[in-house]
Amino acid sequence: MERLDKIIASQGKYSRSEVKKLVKAGLITVNGKTARTSDVKCDVNVDEIAVEGVPLNYKKHLYIMLNKPKGVISATEDTSQKTVLDLVPPELFRQGLFPAGRLDSDTTGFVLLTDDGAFAHRILSPKNHIIKTYHATLRQPLTDEDITRFKEGLTLGDGTQCLEAHVKMLENRENVAEVKICEGKYHQVKRMFASLGNKVLELKRVQMGNLPLDESIPEGKCRELTKEELEQIEVR
Repeated sequence: MERLDKIIASQGKYSRSEVKKLVKAGLITVNGKTARTSDVKCDVNVDEIAVEGVPLNYKKHLYIMLNKPKGVISATEDTSQKTVLDLVPPELFRQGLFPAGRLDSDTTGFVLLTDDGAFAHRILSPKNHIIKTYHATLRQPLTDEDITRFKEGLTLGDGTQCLEAHVKMLENRENVAEVKICEGKYHQVKRMFASLGNKVLELKRVQMGNLPLDESIPEGKCRELTKEELEQIEVR
């Protein structure tokens, strides 16, 4: 049981003060009856709440797939640069959203936005081995020795040891490699190739776990994930 104003405000469209005003105006109903106060306790699993005649589609947490373009930073706010949250349309936005894992400003592709901290921790923790897949355009193709060193666990230029990773060159894609890692160290993919004397020219995250980026989503756009898609991220 939670306060009516807290339940409605948690969905992102209205603040608590706005909910109070709507209650005073008689525009919120609970089980078909006009709510008299905003602090009345409700059960979201049982009670039917409507705001201005529209049923409240309550969701405890929100999970969004964003196709990040270049020049956008993976942060919740910034005074000088556009952030991934700036790309979320008003109908999907809610307070508490954050990127579950960061991409560099010039890296594109799949960013997961959520307000579920426990879920984000599970998919980002290296011990859970949730694979993140990238396509990296390289200055020069990989050698068999490079592939072996990725599998053994690379040591970066500053001495940082990486876990086992997998890499292969993609057919019909000139100098494009597919990289699979379960970590998220700072600039990791670029630093891994740099440790081999190579350079990443373009980088795109194309998959998290078993869930690929929906290529029908234009760069800079996003959509909510389905329950089935969300489960695919944690499939090992």
